[in-house]
Amino acid sequence: MRARSRSPHRSNLCSGRNRYLGPAFASLLLLAGCASGDFGRVRPTFVSDDMHAWVGTEAARMSGEPTSRFPLTDDERLLRDLAYPLIAPAYDRFRWFAVLAEYGTGRVFFPDWWAYDRFDYGIRLMSDRYRSASARYAVLTDDIRNDIVRVDPFFALARRVLDMDEKREKGLTYISELAPGERANALARVAENRCVIQWVHRSLLERAAAYRFALERLVIAEPAPAAAEAERILGQLQSRIVENRILPPLRIETAHARSAHWPRPEMALK
Repeated sequence: MRARSRSPHRSNLCSGRNRYLGPAFASLLLLAGCASGDFGRVRPTFVSDDMHAWVGTEAARMSGEPTSRFPLTDDERLLRDLAYPLIAPAYDRFRWFAVLAEYGTGRVFFPDWWAYDRFDYGIRLMSDRYRSASARYAVLTDDIRNDIVRVDPFFALARRVLDMDEKREKGLTYISELAPGERANALARVAENRCVIQWVHRSLLERAAAYRFALERLVIAEPAPAAAEAERILGQLQSRIVENRILPPLRIETAHARSAHWPRPEMALK
Protein backbone atom coordinates (compact mmCIF):
# COMPACT_ATOMS: atom_id res chain seq x y z
CA MET A 1 0.00 0.00 0.00
CA ARG A 2 1.42 3.35 -1.03
CA ALA A 3 1.90 5.87 1.73
CA ARG A 4 -0.38 8.85 1.58
CA SER A 5 1.50 11.92 0.39
CA ARG A 6 1.31 15.25 2.17
CA SER A 7 1.66 18.66 0.67
CA PRO A 8 5.06 20.17 1.53
CA HIS A 9 3.40 23.58 1.87
CA ARG A 10 0.76 22.26 4.25
CA SER A 11 3.36 20.34 6.23
CA ASN A 12 5.54 23.40 6.65
CA LEU A 13 2.57 25.58 7.53
CA CYS A 14 1.31 23.22 10.21
CA SER A 15 4.72 22.64 11.69
CA GLY A 16 5.39 26.36 11.79
CA ARG A 17 2.04 27.08 13.40
CA ASN A 18 2.54 24.40 16.01
CA ARG A 19 6.06 25.57 16.67
CA TYR A 20 4.83 29.06 17.62
CA LEU A 21 1.45 28.28 19.16
CA GLY A 22 2.55 25.27 21.19
CA PRO A 23 4.89 27.06 23.61
CA ALA A 24 2.56 30.06 23.80
CA PHE A 25 -0.46 28.01 24.82
CA ALA A 26 1.61 25.87 27.18
CA SER A 27 2.91 28.96 28.95
CA LEU A 28 -0.55 30.48 29.04
CA LEU A 29 -2.07 27.37 30.57
CA LEU A 30 0.70 27.29 33.15
CA LEU A 31 0.02 30.89 34.14
CA ALA A 32 -3.73 30.46 34.20
CA GLY A 33 -3.57 27.37 36.34
CA CYS A 34 -0.88 28.40 38.77
CA ALA A 35 -0.93 32.19 39.00
CA SER A 36 -4.09 32.69 41.01
CA GLY A 37 -4.30 32.19 44.75
CA ASP A 38 -6.91 33.01 47.39
CA PHE A 39 -9.54 35.62 46.42
CA GLY A 40 -8.05 35.72 42.93
CA ARG A 41 -4.77 37.20 44.16
CA VAL A 42 -1.60 36.37 42.27
CA ARG A 43 0.61 33.82 44.00
CA PRO A 44 3.75 35.44 45.47
CA THR A 45 6.01 33.17 43.41
CA PHE A 46 4.58 34.71 40.22
CA VAL A 47 4.74 38.33 41.32
CA SER A 48 7.30 40.60 39.68
CA ASP A 49 8.14 44.24 40.26
CA ASP A 50 6.04 46.72 38.31
CA MET A 51 3.78 43.98 36.96
CA HIS A 52 0.85 46.39 37.32
CA ALA A 53 2.69 49.57 36.38
CA TRP A 54 0.54 49.71 33.25
CA VAL A 55 -2.52 50.46 35.43
CA GLY A 56 -1.19 53.95 36.17
CA THR A 57 -0.19 54.58 32.57
CA GLU A 58 -3.58 53.42 31.34
CA ALA A 59 -5.45 55.53 33.90
CA ALA A 60 -3.52 58.65 32.94
CA ARG A 61 -4.10 58.11 29.25
CA MET A 62 -7.81 57.49 29.72
CA SER A 63 -8.16 60.86 31.44
CA GLY A 64 -5.91 62.71 29.01
CA GLU A 65 -3.04 63.18 31.50
CA PRO A 66 0.69 62.80 30.72
CA THR A 67 2.60 59.78 32.00
CA SER A 68 5.76 59.87 34.08
CA ARG A 69 9.11 58.21 33.42
CA PHE A 70 10.10 58.31 37.08
CA PRO A 71 10.40 54.92 38.80
CA LEU A 72 7.55 53.88 41.08
CA THR A 73 7.92 54.16 44.83
CA ASP A 74 7.03 51.12 46.93
CA ASP A 75 3.65 52.66 47.83
CA GLU A 76 2.93 53.61 44.21
CA ARG A 77 3.74 50.09 43.07
CA LEU A 78 1.51 48.57 45.75
CA LEU A 79 -1.27 51.04 44.88
CA ARG A 80 -1.36 49.66 41.35
CA ASP A 81 -1.20 46.06 42.61
CA LEU A 82 -4.22 46.66 44.86
CA ALA A 83 -6.05 48.58 42.14
CA TYR A 84 -5.95 45.81 39.55
CA PRO A 85 -8.51 43.40 41.11
CA LEU A 86 -10.85 46.33 41.75
CA ILE A 87 -10.67 47.33 38.08
CA ALA A 88 -10.74 43.97 36.29
CA PRO A 89 -14.33 42.67 35.93
CA ALA A 90 -15.07 39.78 38.27
CA TYR A 91 -16.44 37.69 35.42
CA ASP A 92 -13.19 38.08 33.46
CA ARG A 93 -10.83 37.43 36.36
CA PHE A 94 -9.82 33.93 35.27
CA ARG A 95 -10.07 34.31 31.50
CA TRP A 96 -6.94 33.99 29.41
CA PHE A 97 -6.59 37.66 28.47
CA ALA A 98 -6.92 38.71 32.12
CA VAL A 99 -3.86 36.61 32.93
CA LEU A 100 -1.90 38.28 30.14
CA ALA A 101 -3.03 41.75 31.19
CA GLU A 102 -2.23 41.13 34.84
CA TYR A 103 1.32 40.23 33.92
CA GLY A 104 1.70 43.33 31.79
CA THR A 105 2.14 41.38 28.55
CA GLY A 106 -1.18 42.28 26.92
CA ARG A 107 0.12 44.90 24.53
CA VAL A 108 -2.90 44.76 22.22
CA PHE A 109 -5.64 45.50 24.75
CA PHE A 110 -7.70 48.65 24.79
CA PRO A 111 -9.06 50.53 27.80
CA ASP A 112 -12.68 49.65 27.03
CA TRP A 113 -11.85 46.01 27.74
CA TRP A 114 -11.67 46.99 31.39
CA ALA A 115 -14.87 49.03 31.52
CA TYR A 116 -17.27 47.28 33.88
CA ASP A 117 -20.43 46.33 31.99
CA ARG A 118 -23.20 46.16 34.61
CA PHE A 119 -25.55 44.38 32.21
CA ASP A 120 -22.96 41.81 31.15
CA TYR A 121 -22.39 40.69 34.73
CA GLY A 122 -26.09 39.95 35.25
CA ILE A 123 -26.39 38.19 31.91
CA ARG A 124 -23.47 35.92 32.71
CA LEU A 125 -24.81 35.23 36.18
CA MET A 126 -28.17 34.16 34.74
CA SER A 127 -26.60 31.91 32.11
CA ASP A 128 -26.81 28.13 32.18
CA ARG A 129 -23.25 27.79 33.48
CA TYR A 130 -24.76 27.75 36.98
CA ARG A 131 -27.04 24.82 37.81
CA SER A 132 -29.16 26.39 40.53
CA ALA A 133 -30.35 29.61 42.12
CA SER A 134 -28.22 28.82 45.16
CA ALA A 135 -25.11 28.74 43.02
CA ARG A 136 -25.97 32.10 41.44
CA TYR A 137 -26.61 33.78 44.78
CA ALA A 138 -23.37 32.30 46.13
CA VAL A 139 -21.33 33.68 43.23
CA LEU A 140 -22.92 37.09 43.62
CA THR A 141 -22.31 37.33 47.36
CA ASP A 142 -18.73 36.04 46.99
CA ASP A 143 -17.94 38.68 44.36
CA ILE A 144 -19.35 41.43 46.57
CA ARG A 145 -17.47 40.19 49.65
CA ASN A 146 -14.22 40.02 47.70
CA ASP A 147 -14.63 43.67 46.73
CA ILE A 148 -15.46 44.69 50.29
CA VAL A 149 -12.28 43.20 51.75
CA ARG A 150 -10.19 44.98 49.12
CA VAL A 151 -11.68 48.45 49.55
CA ASP A 152 -10.20 49.52 52.90
CA PRO A 153 -6.58 48.41 52.21
CA PHE A 154 -6.61 50.19 48.86
CA PHE A 155 -7.97 53.49 50.11
CA ALA A 156 -5.80 53.50 53.24
CA LEU A 157 -2.80 53.29 50.92
CA ALA A 158 -4.35 55.80 48.52
CA ARG A 159 -4.59 58.38 51.31
CA ARG A 160 -0.91 57.86 52.11
CA VAL A 161 0.10 58.23 48.46
CA LEU A 162 -1.93 61.43 48.12
CA ASP A 163 -0.28 62.82 51.24
CA MET A 164 3.20 62.12 49.87
CA ASP A 165 2.25 63.62 46.51
CA GLU A 166 1.10 66.79 48.25
CA LYS A 167 4.49 67.00 49.95
CA ARG A 168 6.20 66.31 46.62
CA GLU A 169 4.38 69.19 44.92
CA LYS A 170 5.24 71.60 47.73
CA GLY A 171 8.85 70.43 47.71
CA LEU A 172 9.36 71.31 44.05
CA THR A 173 9.64 74.96 45.05
CA TYR A 174 12.71 74.23 47.18
CA ILE A 175 14.62 71.97 44.78
CA SER A 176 17.79 73.59 43.44
CA GLU A 177 18.49 73.49 39.71
CA LEU A 178 15.22 71.72 38.97
CA ALA A 179 15.19 70.69 35.31
CA PRO A 180 11.95 71.16 33.32
CA GLY A 181 11.83 67.43 32.63
CA GLU A 182 12.15 66.61 36.31
CA ARG A 183 9.31 68.93 37.20
CA ALA A 184 7.17 67.56 34.37
CA ASN A 185 7.76 63.95 35.41
CA ALA A 186 7.06 64.69 39.08
CA LEU A 187 3.76 66.40 38.31
CA ALA A 188 2.86 63.68 35.81
CA ARG A 189 3.37 61.03 38.50
CA VAL A 190 1.12 62.98 40.89
CA ALA A 191 -1.59 63.12 38.22
CA GLU A 192 -1.06 59.45 37.38
CA ASN A 193 -1.53 58.39 41.01
CA ARG A 194 -4.70 60.43 41.28
CA CYS A 195 -6.02 58.84 38.10
CA VAL A 196 -5.46 55.34 39.50
CA ILE A 197 -7.46 56.22 42.63
CA GLN A 198 -10.21 57.83 40.56
CA TRP A 199 -10.34 54.83 38.23
CA VAL A 200 -10.84 52.47 41.17
CA HIS A 201 -13.61 54.65 42.56
CA ARG A 202 -15.32 54.74 39.17
CA SER A 203 -14.96 50.97 38.85
CA LEU A 204 -16.45 50.38 42.30
CA LEU A 205 -19.50 52.46 41.41
CA GLU A 206 -19.91 50.44 38.22
CA ARG A 207 -19.44 47.15 40.06
CA ALA A 208 -22.04 48.05 42.68
CA ALA A 209 -24.47 48.96 39.90
CA ALA A 210 -23.76 45.63 38.21
CA TYR A 211 -24.36 43.71 41.43
CA ARG A 212 -27.61 45.61 41.97
CA PHE A 213 -28.80 44.84 38.45
CA ALA A 214 -27.91 41.15 38.83
CA LEU A 215 -29.60 40.87 42.22
CA GLU A 216 -32.79 42.39 40.88
CA ARG A 217 -32.81 39.92 37.97
CA LEU A 218 -32.30 37.04 40.40
CA VAL A 219 -35.13 38.21 42.66
CA ILE A 220 -37.48 38.31 39.68
CA ALA A 221 -36.41 35.00 38.13
CA GLU A 222 -35.43 32.91 41.15
CA PRO A 223 -36.60 34.43 44.46
CA ALA A 224 -34.88 32.85 47.45
CA PRO A 225 -34.04 33.68 51.09
CA ALA A 226 -30.42 34.21 50.00
CA ALA A 227 -31.52 37.45 48.33
CA ALA A 228 -31.79 39.17 51.72
CA GLU A 229 -28.18 38.31 52.56
CA ALA A 230 -27.01 39.51 49.17
CA GLU A 231 -28.90 42.78 49.69
CA ARG A 232 -27.28 43.26 53.09
CA ILE A 233 -23.76 42.65 51.77
CA LEU A 234 -24.34 44.91 48.79
CA GLY A 235 -25.38 47.66 51.18
CA GLN A 236 -22.08 47.23 53.01
CA LEU A 237 -20.15 47.64 49.77
CA GLN A 238 -22.08 50.77 48.84
CA SER A 239 -21.40 52.26 52.27
CA ARG A 240 -17.66 51.57 51.91
CA ILE A 241 -17.65 53.28 48.53
CA VAL A 242 -19.28 56.41 49.97
CA GLU A 243 -16.91 56.47 52.96
CA ASN A 244 -13.86 56.29 50.68
CA ARG A 245 -14.78 58.97 48.16
CA ILE A 246 -11.53 60.88 48.53
CA LEU A 247 -11.47 61.94 44.86
CA PRO A 248 -14.20 62.22 42.22
CA PRO A 249 -14.60 59.26 39.82
CA LEU A 250 -12.33 59.19 36.78
CA ARG A 251 -13.63 61.09 33.77
CA ILE A 252 -12.60 59.29 30.62
CA GLU A 253 -11.67 61.47 27.68
CA THR A 254 -13.04 60.51 24.26
CA ALA A 255 -9.57 60.90 22.75
CA HIS A 256 -8.04 57.98 24.67
CA ALA A 257 -8.71 55.39 21.97
CA ARG A 258 -5.31 53.72 22.32
CA SER A 259 -4.07 51.49 25.08
CA ALA A 260 -1.16 52.48 27.30
CA HIS A 261 0.78 49.58 25.81
CA TRP A 262 0.97 51.23 22.41
CA PRO A 263 4.02 53.42 21.71
CA ARG A 264 3.93 56.48 23.94
CA PRO A 265 5.52 59.90 23.44
CA GLU A 266 8.70 60.26 25.42
CA MET A 267 9.03 62.96 28.05
CA ALA A 268 12.45 64.51 28.26
CA LEU A 269 14.25 64.33 31.57
CA LYS A 270 16.18 67.52 30.92
